[in-house]
Amino acid sequence: MLIIIPITGVESMNRVRNGSSMPKWNEALDIKLIQDGWVSIEGPKKWGTACFVSVPFMVINVLISIITINIFSNISLQEFGYKADGSVSTTIYIWDIFFVILLVSFHELLHFIFIPNFMKSQKTYMGFTLFGGYVVTEEEIPKVRFLLITIAPFFIISVLSPFLFGALGILTLKVKVLILLNSIASSVDTLTIFLILKQAPPNSILRGNGLKKYWKYETAKSQT
Repeated sequence: MLIIIPITGVESMNRVRNGSSMPKWNEALDIKLIQDGWVSIEGPKKWGTACFVSVPFMVINVLISIITINIFSNISLQEFGYKADGSVSTTIYIWDIFFVILLVSFHELLHFIFIPNFMKSQKTYMGFTLFGGYVVTEEEIPKVRFLLITIAPFFIISVLSPFLFGALGILTLKVKVLILLNSIASSVDTLTIFLILKQAPPNSILRGNGLKKYWKYETAKSQT
């Protein structure tokens, strides 16, 4: 998940609507935020770097999902097409791609709806690129709410949903795959949570600039 600030009003809005690229870190905005008292949270500035650094969190996410799935249904490499001779055989149907697109959309929608006043906000947008979706907002958000926004898709889809589907007896292979894909896709989210917990104080608000995050002590005007 990206909670990021459009660099300029109309230009950035068009970029989000077109979905051709994600807003990048802006040096001029960085200088302005620092001058206004915002403190930079050290972390990756580029998407590729963030994905690489988040690999350990990807492994942790997948392990958590596997443990949760195993409560209701066994999960093994053989189930995913792995054979004793070391080969892998699986079939991907066109509607499987459709389900992945739905997964990405639902993942980003969960981020979106947890943003304060998301229906009325003129500073919050959701968009998609060839590499996935993202949420963009200029809102200043309290730390606890920011963490909730960031963790929501992983927790709901990859931790809670196995309990729901397992209880209903519909924890099928395709459902398991989608749950695990979401865990993998949530690795940058969990990296973001780690960096925020480590660097931002409890009584702070956060905002972003590209992938980079900033914190500032909360004031009476901050959103709750």
